[in-house]
Amino acid sequence: MPDIRSLLFGDREDEWIRKRETENIIIGYGYKKFSKPPIIGKNPLIRSNTVIYNDVTIGDNLRTGHNVLIREKTTIGDDVLVGTNTVIEGHSRIGDNVSIQSNVYLPKKSYIEDNVFIGPCACFTNDRYPVRVKYKLKGPIIREGASIGANTTFLSGVEVGEGAIIAAGAVVTRNVPPWSLAIGAPAKIKALPKKLRVPNRI
Repeated sequence: MPDIRSLLFGDREDEWIRKRETENIIIGYGYKKFSKPPIIGKNPLIRSNTVIYNDVTIGDNLRTGHNVLIREKTTIGDDVLVGTNTVIEGHSRIGDNVSIQSNVYLPKKSYIEDNVFIGPCACFTNDRYPVRVKYKLKGPIIREGASIGANTTFLSGVEVGEGAIIAAGAVVTRNVPPWSLAIGAPAKIKALPKKLRVPNRI
């Protein structure tokens, strides 16, 4: 019984792969019937080992680090930075002028508005009771101009309000009001100092 590769490519398989060997990519099984190639805007800078799935739409001036993964049904706006080793799971939306640093994990159904900064090693989740009970996945909602510190952890479905700041190392278990400061583990909500009540300078 013929395998799927021979069904897809027939005798042309070796020739088809040889033509692409110089592109430094790994060819998997095609699924063009079910999806559309990614759409990427002008002036991208995509570094080595970045993987962008089909059914992804990206605006102008994308910049990635190395080993970035952007999965299906994700929309990314203009002027976005995605740092090295960052994973963006599918069915997510990222706005314009967003800076995502290295080693960030964004789960399925993440929603990030414009002018957001996400520091290195931030980890967001979408399942409050993993593999224990039936649960509807709820990704994070990060409102415009929020700033997320390094090594932060977020429970599923948490909303961070406009202009809020999450301090480094915080464990965020509940929603954070606009223009507030979340600090500690678990995070406590405090007033944002006046000098920090300004837009992000990304």
